[in-house]
Amino acid sequence: MTKQQLKLRMMIITALFAAIIGVLAQMTIPLPVVPITGQTLAIGLAATILGSRYGTISVLLYLFIGAVGVPVFAEFSGGFSKLVGPTGGYLVGFVPAAFIIGWVLEKTSFTFMNALIGNIIGMLITLIFGTVWLKIALEMSWTAAFTSGFVPFIIVGVIKAALASWIGIIVRNRLETAKLLVPHSNLTKSA
Repeated sequence: MTKQQLKLRMMIITALFAAIIGVLAQMTIPLPVVPITGQTLAIGLAATILGSRYGTISVLLYLFIGAVGVPVFAEFSGGFSKLVGPTGGYLVGFVPAAFIIGWVLEKTSFTFMNALIGNIIGMLITLIFGTVWLKIALEMSWTAAFTSGFVPFIIVGVIKAALASWIGIIVRNRLETAKLLVPHSNLTKSA
């Protein structure tokens, strides 16, 4: 496979994951301030399967699509106002979270345990960004922001981190076996 073919394949897979994030974002459990969504599961899957570079690009593409108004954010919403609104910190936090998840896996190995560690760190990054942003946007106290924007999501976040790790490693291994995804070591040499 030529370098151009590899890049085209990775661009297509990256765009596919941006779409997957948009689809899973519609799976929501409404809560008073911040809903529980499938977005974080999708972010973990993208980063676990694609690694830091392409996982982050898929998140940036998803955010761009949503920012221009396509209703891919939770509850079929979109627009730049969502990025700067009270829950925008969670969306912005997806970018460093995806990068860190992929980076942890690339610096160690693509195993379930390493994926779980990376996904839990990514979940915490997302929650920290979201909580700080929520506190500032709604002028809440730190206690109120922490109890409404962080605490309710810890258990669900760990469950989603475990699912993203388990499913992500299985899918990544199968894609590599089917030669649809290049192993990370070959990808870094070619990209």
